[in-house]
Amino acid sequence: MSAVSTPLRVGTVVRCDHCGLPVPAALQNLAGAHQFCCGGCEVAFETIRGCGLENYYAVRDRVATERHSAKGAGKPYAAYDTDAFLSRHTTVTDGGYQAINFRLEGVHCAACVWLVERLPSITGGVVDARLSLGNSRARIVWDPEQTTLSAIATTLDRLGYAPHPARDASAHQARNRTERSRLTNMAIAGALAGNNMLIAVALYAGAFEGIEPQFAQLFRWLSLLIGCLSLAWPGRTFFRSAWTACRSGAASLDQPIALALGIGALAGSVNVVLKRGEIYFDSLSVLVFLLLVGRFLQSRQQRWAEEAVGLTLSMTPDTCRVLREGSLCEESTESLVVGDEVEVRPGELLPADGTVTAGQSSVDQGLLTGESRPLRIGEGTAVFAGSQNLSATLRVTVNAVGDATRVGKLIRLVEDGLADKPPIVRFADQVGGVFVVVVALLAAANLAWWSITTDLGGAIESTVALLIVACPCALGLATPLTMAVAIGRGSRRGILIKSAAVLEKLASVDTSRPGTAFLDKTGTLTNGRHRVEAYFGRTDLKAWIAVVESQSIHPIGKALLSAFGPIEPTDALLVRERVEQHGYGVLGVTPDGDLLVGSPRFANERGAFVDREMSDAIRRGGERGHTVVVAALNQRVVTVIWLSDELQPDAKAHLDRLRRDGWNAEILSGDSRDAVQAVAARLGFGSAAIDSMAPEQKLAKVRAAVAAGGASVMMVGDGINDAAALAAADVGVAVHGGAEASLAAADVYLTEPGIGKLVDLVELARSTMRVTRRNLVISLGYNTIAVVLAAAGWITPLAAALLMPLSSLTVLTSAVVFESGNREPLQPPRREA
Repeated sequence: MSAVSTPLRVGTVVRCDHCGLPVPAALQNLAGAHQFCCGGCEVAFETIRGCGLENYYAVRDRVATERHSAKGAGKPYAAYDTDAFLSRHTTVTDGGYQAINFRLEGVHCAACVWLVERLPSITGGVVDARLSLGNSRARIVWDPEQTTLSAIATTLDRLGYAPHPARDASAHQARNRTERSRLTNMAIAGALAGNNMLIAVALYAGAFEGIEPQFAQLFRWLSLLIGCLSLAWPGRTFFRSAWTACRSGAASLDQPIALALGIGALAGSVNVVLKRGEIYFDSLSVLVFLLLVGRFLQSRQQRWAEEAVGLTLSMTPDTCRVLREGSLCEESTESLVVGDEVEVRPGELLPADGTVTAGQSSVDQGLLTGESRPLRIGEGTAVFAGSQNLSATLRVTVNAVGDATRVGKLIRLVEDGLADKPPIVRFADQVGGVFVVVVALLAAANLAWWSITTDLGGAIESTVALLIVACPCALGLATPLTMAVAIGRGSRRGILIKSAAVLEKLASVDTSRPGTAFLDKTGTLTNGRHRVEAYFGRTDLKAWIAVVESQSIHPIGKALLSAFGPIEPTDALLVRERVEQHGYGVLGVTPDGDLLVGSPRFANERGAFVDREMSDAIRRGGERGHTVVVAALNQRVVTVIWLSDELQPDAKAHLDRLRRDGWNAEILSGDSRDAVQAVAARLGFGSAAIDSMAPEQKLAKVRAAVAAGGASVMMVGDGINDAAALAAADVGVAVHGGAEASLAAADVYLTEPGIGKLVDLVELARSTMRVTRRNLVISLGYNTIAVVLAAAGWITPLAAALLMPLSSLTVLTSAVVFESGNREPLQPPRREA
C-alpha cells in the first residue's frame, strides 16, 4: 500500500489506508485522499508520514499476510514517569541510560519490527530500540536527560503499538544474566580446549616424529595448567553442583561428571609429575566445553518450554487515575493501596477490586465469569480487577490490590498447579537418583577390575569414559520437558491446563481400565444459550423476573434477563432479601410481593400452590423436552416459562469418541427429568442420566465414584453449582462460560463450550504419555548401552564427551517433533475490547 494511494476498495467496501480494515459508512470521506476506520489509524498514518517512514507500508505489504489496527492514539502515559514506575520496571545501563522491556500490542509482521526499530529516528533521546517478533517484546534504551518514558510510550501508541511493561521483566533479566553467564563459561571453555588441543597435537606429533624431552615436559605442564584452569573456572559448575548434592545427602546428575573430571585430573597430574603415561587434560578440557554446550542447549529448550506456558497477557492495566487531595493524578497500578479512590473511564480495565462509590455503568466480567454480556452496576456494587468498564465513568474505592484480587488469586491457582510434579515426573526423578548411585558403584568396580587385569592408565581411562556416558541428564530432562511442551501446545489450542498431573490421570484410562466422565447438561452437551419458547401466565411479572435474575450467573437466569430485560439500576434496589440457591432458583421480595423464580421442584419444596392450568403447562413443557421454569408470587405459581437449549454441534460424535477411548459418560444435571431425558435419548446415554440434582447430590455422586477406586473420574461443568463436584473429581474440567468458582475449582479450563475440546484434551493426554514413555525408554536404553561399551573399553573419554550430549539432544528432538507434528492451527479466542 502506498502512502499516497487512493481509497482502497474491495467491491463496495472502503478499506482503511493504514490497517486495511473496512471503514464504517459514517467515517467514509470519499472526497478525501485517504480513508480511515478510526481516529487511531489516522493518527498513526499521519505520524508515520510525518517521520518520513512511508516505506513502512511497502515493507509490510511485501512480507506480511496479516493486517493490524492501531489501538492507541490517546491513552495517557504520565504515570510511566513516576519514580515508583521507573524503579519497578526500568534499569540503568552502563552508559548511564535507562532501559525498559515493553510488550507491544499489534505486532504481526516484519514491517512492525522495521517501524519500531526506527524509533531512535522518530523520537529524540531514544538510543536504541530492538523488537522480538516472536514474543512482541521490545527493549527500549533512552537518555533520560533528553526525553521521558511517557513520550516514548505515547509515540509507540500513536504508531499503533500500545506498550505495556513486561510484568515478568525481572525474571526475564535474571534468565538473561544466567544465560550470559553460561555463554561466557562456554566461550572460555572453548578457548581453553582449543589451546589444549594445539598442545596435544604437538605432543602427538612429537611421539611419532620425535621431540626433545624438555619441550615435551614443558608442553605437558602447560596442558596441566590450561586443563586445571578449565576445570576450576568454567568446569566449576559441575563440582559445585555435585558438592551441594553431597551435602544435602541427595544424588545429583552432576556427581558422575564431577567424579570423572576429578579422577581424570588427578591421574593426569600424577603422570605429569612422574613424567609418564597419558595426561588426559586435552580430553578433559574438550569434555568441559562439550558438556557446557549440551547444558546450554538443554537450558534454552527448557526456557522455551517455560515461556510457552507463561501468562503473556496483562490482565490489569499498568496505570490508573487516583484521587489525591481532591484532584486526579496518573499513577502506576502497583502504587495503589486499600482505601484509594480511582476513576475508571469507559473502555478501561479496572485496576483493582473495589466498590463503586459514584456512577452507573455496565462492566464486562468475562475474565472472571466467562460471560461476555455486560452487567449493570451502580453505587455500592462490588467490581473486580480485570473487568472492563463499558459505558460511563465510575469512581471506585479500592478493597484489594495485586495478588489479593480475585483475578490475582485465579492466576496464583494456575501458577501453583503448574509447579506441581505429576507422579511420572517424580518417578523419573527417583529413577535418576538410583541410577546415579548404581553408576558410582559400577565405576568403582570397573576401576578395580581394569587395574587388576591391565594397568592403572587403562583403568582410569575406561572409568572416566563410563562416568561420562552414564550421566543421566536425558533421564532427568525427558519427562518434565515433554509435559511442558504438552501444556504449551494445549494452551495454543484453547485448553488451559493447571497441572501436568492431569495429563497422566487422563491417559491412565483405556478400554481395559475405563474411567467415568460426569457431564453437566447445560453448556456442556447443550450450547448453554437458553431461549424462551413459550410464556404462560401473568405478563406483568416479566420485569420483576428480570430484576431478580439480574445478578444470577446461571445460564437460565441469564436467558430470562435477556428475554425480559434490560432493567434499570433503580428497579434492582426495589428488590429486597434476594437469595439465590444455585441449581434451584431465586427468591426475592418485590413491591408486588414475595417472588420465587425457579424449577417446579423448587417451588414445590417451598410449598407453592399450583392450579390445574399451571400444572398442565408444566407437564406439557416437560413432555416436549423443554426446560420448565415457574414464577410463584406469594406462594402461588402464576407463570410457567418454557426454555429450549440446542445440542452442541457434533456432540454425539464426540461422545462416541470418548466412549471408544474408554470413558463411561453419565449426565448429572439439575434440570427437570423430561429435559434431561430428551437430551439423553438423542445422545445415547440410556439410563446413565440423572436429573434434578442439587449441587450437594452432584458432589456426593462424584465422591462415591472416586472412593470406588479404579481409573480416573472426570467432572465437566460450567456453573457455580458444579464447583464442588469439579474440585472433588480426579480431573475437573470447566468449560467456557463457567463461573469464577468453577474455574478456580477445575484442573482444566476449555475456552469453548461443548465437549469437542474435551476430546482434544483426552487425545493430548494420551499422546503426551506415549511420548513421555518413549523418551524414558530412549534415555534409559542409551545409558545402559553406553555403560556396557565404556566398561568394555570400546569408548574413550573424548568419544564419551561427544556421545553424552547426544542423548539429551535426542530427547529434546523427540519432544519437539511431538510438538511440531501435532500442532493445530486452532487458536484460543481473543477477548474483544
